[in-house]
Amino acid sequence: MDFAYLLSRLDIQQILSAFIVLFAVIDVLGSTPIFLSLKQQGRPVNAWKATLISLALMLAFFFAGDAMLRLFNVDIESFAVAGSLIIFLMSLEMILDVEIFKNQGPIKEATLVPVVFPLLAGAGSFTTLLSLRAEYAQVNIIIGLLLNMVFVYIVLKATDRVEKVISKAAIYLLRKFFGIILLAISVRLFTANLSNLLENLSR
Repeated sequence: MDFAYLLSRLDIQQILSAFIVLFAVIDVLGSTPIFLSLKQQGRPVNAWKATLISLALMLAFFFAGDAMLRLFNVDIESFAVAGSLIIFLMSLEMILDVEIFKNQGPIKEATLVPVVFPLLAGAGSFTTLLSLRAEYAQVNIIIGLLLNMVFVYIVLKATDRVEKVISKAAIYLLRKFFGIILLAISVRLFTANLSNLLENLSR
């Protein structure tokens, strides 16, 4: 695939559409209260590392997602349902002020879990990338993804400034609000893929 061919496939409308869809799914702004909460718990997030790892995972899944899931005999619906359950438990932590994911390992930072997975590069992002691949040219989806990752990095780096501007009470309320949003996303992801999963199992 040469450079001239890639240029011929560039489509601003497709890039914007891919960017907007991925922006809504990744929802890094909506996860800001989570980043702040993790920081207050002494679990810092490395913005540069989180961005690069998330990008690498999503690109890997974009190009080899179907093959990887088939290797483990897992379909995309099962993967999405599993991811929705993780998001569901995270939303309960935010809403009920309980600790479900106990950090008892040697790694105290929260860069990999839960920031990279499932918040940034989770089941929703993976399934969305595979869906976009069926509609848009790959180069346009990749550009849309790269633009999102730039925005993700900026938001993660600005977390400290956000903490200085927003009071602890406001952060607490935002955490509750976005916990409900996260709960709704998990339910939507679960119900959207469960019917397809049960249909595939019945065959």
